Amino acid sequence: MTKKLYIKTYGCQMNVYDSERMADVLAPLGYGLSDSPDDADMVILNTCHIREKAAEKVYSDLGRLKPHQQKKAEDGSRMIIAVAGCVAQAEGDEIMARAPQVDMVFGPQTYHRLPEMVSKAKRAVGEKILDTDFPAEDKFDHLPEERVRKGEVTSFLTIQEGCDKFCTFCVVPYTRGSEFSRPATTVLQEARRLVADGVREITLLGQNVNAYHGEGAEGREWGLARLCRELAEIDGLERIRYTTSHPRDVDDALIAAHGDLPKLMPYLHLPVQSGSDRILEAMNRKHTADDYRRIVDRLRTARPDLALTSDFIVGYPGESDQDFADTLKLVTDIGYAGAFFFKYSERPGTPAASLREQVDDAVKSERLSALQQLLESQQEAFNASVVGKTMPILLEKPGKHENQLVGRSPYLQPVHLDIPENRHASMIGTVIDCKISSLSGHSLFAVPIDDAESGTDSATRHNTARPNPSEPSSGQERISA
Repeated sequence: MTKKLYIKTYGCQMNVYDSERMADVLAPLGYGLSDSPDDADMVILNTCHIREKAAEKVYSDLGRLKPHQQKKAEDGSRMIIAVAGCVAQAEGDEIMARAPQVDMVFGPQTYHRLPEMVSKAKRAVGEKILDTDFPAEDKFDHLPEERVRKGEVTSFLTIQEGCDKFCTFCVVPYTRGSEFSRPATTVLQEARRLVADGVREITLLGQNVNAYHGEGAEGREWGLARLCRELAEIDGLERIRYTTSHPRDVDDALIAAHGDLPKLMPYLHLPVQSGSDRILEAMNRKHTADDYRRIVDRLRTARPDLALTSDFIVGYPGESDQDFADTLKLVTDIGYAGAFFFKYSERPGTPAASLREQVDDAVKSERLSALQQLLESQQEAFNASVVGKTMPILLEKPGKHENQLVGRSPYLQPVHLDIPENRHASMIGTVIDCKISSLSGHSLFAVPIDDAESGTDSATRHNTARPNPSEPSSGQERISA
């Protein structure tokens, strides 16, 4: 009988990818994914350590799991509970001490050893397993081929891990390690397998994905731009995205790729964190606000339809009213297609946590509200700007209503359209041109355009969807407080 596996994923897309790969690793042991932890044979909490109180959220979830684990034991079976990811890496010993119901704790670089850990946990009931050492081997060399989940037309693909930037607020260099890039040949092989199994859009992942420097087929180092160009040659792959980027690693080749590759979507997440040069220096970002503006100008020159999203931290230690005003000015100057924005929170072990000039929480909240209002107004303007225009939509799945399909625009906006149900199977995974007819919340509604009636080719129709670079752009579902 198949054993039930429940994985809860916190945080970023890289954790989503890691959770999927954990499921791949455990599948040969008879574990199949379950939608509920209640009667699971194994539960994995794949954690994120970026946000405030991340560890406490894990302990709350562990507390909720304990009764289910006890009930399994009373029924004569067992629930193995594991904590994975960055909280596990940073606080493994404390988790073991505080949560006796946990059987295994392992970091993001060690989950390829899950079969060994599970076997050991089953043999030695009561023995706790802690594996947070950075392995000497490359974990990707030991992972099975990625399995495509039935019906999925989009997929994440991790190409780079770790970070060498050491921003003063960030724990990633300590939990994920130094920057590492997978060989281009293995990335291309995985991408071709995904496309052969029906995937039409691939999002390349990395903590600093545009720092990618993997070995190419000829033994020379490839950057992200070269990798994207090779991926664009794969028949059947319709769209390429990547996240998350660092401004310091946006090079000439990558800017040129945005102008040359129609498959590279005009939607870029480029975190800036602050618009104040003083705060950027304190954060060890190694770029100024004007450096960032110049990069954006060059990207938009290469790709005029480019929409941008970003990350912002308000209330970094020592942030003054003027520093925050500089951030609002940068947002106004750039015009974003969405953002993640957060109040600064101390991360243990980071340099910023020991700074004395901590900003009062009430001030942080006031600034966050002002930033949110500005970014949401940009979001609303951008979404409204595409109504009446024609865009290529990748159809992903049936909608909630009868005869409805849901897809994504080039800007990741969810798009709903009416399609006869008997055509659903043949259209999922295709890209069709649609006229955006209306907007509700962050969702668009569209009508398919018949090629014969439109009288224009796809490239011309795509151009009609490009927002005016002078208009404020804003974000789809990415707005988050």
